[in-house]
Amino acid sequence: MGIIQVNNIKLYAYHGCLDEEAKIGSEYRVDVEVKADLKRSSKSDELIDTVDYVHLNHIVKEEMAIRSKLLEEVAQRILDRFFKELRMIRRAKVSVAKINPPIGGNVEEVVIILTKKR
Repeated sequence: MGIIQVNNIKLYAYHGCLDEEAKIGSEYRVDVEVKADLKRSSKSDELIDTVDYVHLNHIVKEEMAIRSKLLEEVAQRILDRFFKELRMIRRAKVSVAKINPPIGGNVEEVVIILTKKR
């Protein structure tokens, strides 16, 4: 078993319950971690034998572009697509952070972390 991480994916998106969040948007950071059997790819040196992190990043970008009120829903969609499109994944963790959330205080970020396993 091995781990592939794609960290600090920076995006601009329009998630949130407030109307102004849909208009103004906000900065987000997404981190993903997937566990898969990497024995074959470590010997074959072939992309087909591993989880393509370019594909992981592509899924994150597409799902973050779809507006949601809650970050939980976005994270779950990302996880669901990982498991649907990348059969090698056995376990995954997705962290979605909203940078400088509009919650009436000096808060650097709020983070939602969801995990899923096959």
